[in-house]
This record gives sequence, structure tokens and C-alpha cells, in this order.
Amino acid sequence: MTATRDDYQTMLERPALVAGASGFVGGHITRLLVERGRAVRVLVRTTSNTEGLAGLPVEVFHGDVLDPPTLHRAMRGCGTVFYCVLDPRFWLSDPTPLYRNNVDGLVNALDAALECSIPRFVFASTMGTLGINPNGAVTEDIAFNWHHRSPPYIRARLQAEERFLSCCRDNGLSGVALCIANTYGPQDYQPTPHGGMLWQVASGKVRWAMDTSAPTVDIRDVAVAALAAEQHGRAGERYIIANEYISYREMYSLAAAACGNPAPRMIPMPLAWAAAGVAERVHRLLGHRDFMARTDAVFLADVFRRLDSSKARRELFWNPRPIEETVRDALAWYAAHAGPSAARANAGREEQ
Repeated sequence: MTATRDDYQTMLERPALVAGASGFVGGHITRLLVERGRAVRVLVRTTSNTEGLAGLPVEVFHGDVLDPPTLHRAMRGCGTVFYCVLDPRFWLSDPTPLYRNNVDGLVNALDAALECSIPRFVFASTMGTLGINPNGAVTEDIAFNWHHRSPPYIRARLQAEERFLSCCRDNGLSGVALCIANTYGPQDYQPTPHGGMLWQVASGKVRWAMDTSAPTVDIRDVAVAALAAEQHGRAGERYIIANEYISYREMYSLAAAACGNPAPRMIPMPLAWAAAGVAERVHRLLGHRDFMARTDAVFLADVFRRLDSSKARRELFWNPRPIEETVRDALAWYAAHAGPSAARANAGREEQ
């Protein structure tokens, strides 16, 4: 069931809370809410980098999704919660933090939303919870079907979405889940690993890339989809938020050309698998625990296929922009900000 006119008016009259507002998705949702004249609260940790929120007229609540009292304080009196908290560290040897941050943190937020009688809860989930369709594009109706190969990061995100949908079904939460593809665009302060890679390729610092493809979406269009889901989304439903399925060869060539640099050479996927396997064994022999050069990274770079976003276009009235515009605007922003810092990208738990 979508929000009624009265329900939506109530949401507009109350503050909206963005949990994880210091991240890429959360930051853009915050900016769009402000642009539309909404009263906005943000929930961020005291250690979060809030550079992307500088100058925005928002009410800041310091807290953590693992600290329920801080969630209650931030949510009390709100109309909508946009939940964008994420721990993306697929490279952790011990997956415990992935479940704590991605699953337990969300459950705490769901409990708080029910206790505070929040009219609407929009959950920024991931395309990683979708099933694989070997015969065509993926839709929301395809159940997750790759448990045997999914790494702990994906299993944690899947468990989080399952708990969210269960809360909508069994506890009456008026919630909507967005299954978001790889995000690109401006204001990528952390930056995201794939956004940072785009800039490194464009600036000529990366000369090799994996020869695969991935679903993409402009980060600004994700924010538009989140606000559309608040108004038009059906409770208990999930919506694929993805635009173009593009090869890295094409996207990186586009980025490199925009900056006057040669396109990177593409590494065939069998070679990428072999190199990652060797690197993984070497790291383990040396006693290293958390490292990104692992076969899971290659698998996740290659597992996703074309996604069908027709449900979001039809029900949320969503119309994303072309990838060329996204790449152009992202590169202009990176250039103006002297490029993203890889050290910041891998600093630890980030908001989405």
C-alpha cells in the first residue's frame, strides 16, 4: 500500500531523519530534502566525516545504530526515516562486524521506528540481495539463488533485507527497500571504491582494469528514487534502482578520454581470477588478515548482470539520466576537489 495523501502530508510536516547522512547515498538524500524545503535531521557518529554536510541547514544528532537510545532520540517526532547505514568491508577476514553493523544496526533502527510510530521507513539496500537470472534481466521477483557462492558481505546484506521485509510483513512497518546498483556521481567525499577507481582511471593513474561489466546508477537519481519511494512506494516492496548496464571497457574509455588520457588495458577475467588467487595465498602465508586483493573482489565485480528497473520507473515515476552525464559530472567534481583519497576510502565502517 502506498502512502495516502494524509499520511504523506504528515511526513512532510514532520522532520525527516537521514541515518548515515555522512555517506554517499545519505548525503545526497539529505541535500535533496533540503533543496525541497524539508526539515531534516541527520544521525551521524562523532567520528564521521561530515564534509559533505557542511553548510546544510540540518539538525545534527550524534549517535550510532548500535546504540538504541541514540536512535530513539533522533527518530522521535519524525515523519520519515531514510536508512543509509552500511559497512562495505567485504575484505574483512572476520565477518562479525559486517553482521553487527549491517544486520544488528538495522534491527535496532527498525525497533526504534516501530516504538516511535514512524509513518515511513526507506531502506537503502543493494542489488546484492537480488537473484541471478541466467536467461535475461533481473527483476525484484527473482529470489536470491546464489547462497553457495555469496561471500559474508552479501550474506549480511541479504539477512538485513530479509529482516526489514519481515518487519514490514509481520509488524506493520510502512517500509520500502531500494536495491541500488553501483553508484557514481559528484560529492563522493569518502570516496566509494568504484567512484575512486573511475577518477584514478580518468587521471591516468590506473593502467589496468578488469574486463567485465556492471549495473550503474547516478547517485543523484538514487536520492530522487528515495524521495519518490517515500511518497509512492508500496509498503513491504523492494525496487531496483539501476540504470545502464555498461562494460568497464566502455565506461573507463569514456572517463579517460574526458581527461585526455589513454584508456586502460583490460585484464581478461580468467587472468584476474588467477592473479587474485595468488595474491590471496601470499597474504595468508604472510599472516595478513584484512586485504582487498582476494577472489571475492573479482567475483563481486563480475557476478551482477543487467537489472530491470521498470517497476521503479512505473510505480515511482523514476527517470534516471544517461551514464555519460554521470561520468562527466563525477569527473568534474573529482577534479575540483583534487581527487579522492584512497586512504579515506578504506578507513573503516562507512555510511552508504
